[in-house]
Amino acid sequence: MEELIIFVGLGLLVGFLVGLTGVGGGALMTPSLIFLGVEPLIAVGTDLLYATVTRIFGVFFHHRRGRIRYDVSLRLFAGSLPAIALGGLILREINKEILNDYLTLLLGLILVISAVLSLLKGELHVPIKPRWAYVYLLGFIVGLTVQFTSVGAGVIVSFTLMNVARLDPKEVVGVTIVYGLALSTFSFLNYAFLGSVDYHLAAALILGTLPGVYFGTHVNTMADREKLKRAINIIILLIGVFTILNR
Repeated sequence: MEELIIFVGLGLLVGFLVGLTGVGGGALMTPSLIFLGVEPLIAVGTDLLYATVTRIFGVFFHHRRGRIRYDVSLRLFAGSLPAIALGGLILREINKEILNDYLTLLLGLILVISAVLSLLKGELHVPIKPRWAYVYLLGFIVGLTVQFTSVGAGVIVSFTLMNVARLDPKEVVGVTIVYGLALSTFSFLNYAFLGSVDYHLAAALILGTLPGVYFGTHVNTMADREKLKRAINIIILLIGVFTILNR
């Protein structure tokens, strides 16, 4: 019972912060689960299920407002399909203990990269002519990172689409949610086939997250959203460094 309360509370906290700032839940949820003693492989698989369920609501919300570029989302996902297949093969073939060790290291690196990109968002413009080939390549790279860490679909994609593909920020949010939903769903299936998903844990997290997102969304009208987002990204950066140093 005590464990259930802790994980519902974690879902509530992460959901509140996501609703308040828009910062990706995976960057907060996966390291938190590992810190609370969940095996890295289980933490990633469970977070992918958690992300899939919570993103369904985001897609519904943005679709109703017509803010989704499905053409970009589909190209990103097409680039991710070979990464999902490759990730599934690696997950099945590599020893679980080795995977857990390297997943923790990779998670730390992706957290650091994601936090830095978030802090730079809108302040860096890459002098590259936008091409669809870059979108497919981006899908492949992010497909691999999400497959092994559950982190990156939001921050890395939104940063690249705004600074390389020059998409409008309002369109970027919808793209990352639709793409993130498709990617987390198929990535979750790889972990489900391995038996590396804790469904009871995912249910507890989702139970806490839904009211958390609701309250966070309402409170963000009274808070300085950008300052809060910057503070959380600095925390994620520190969590990433801590994860790397203490693996």
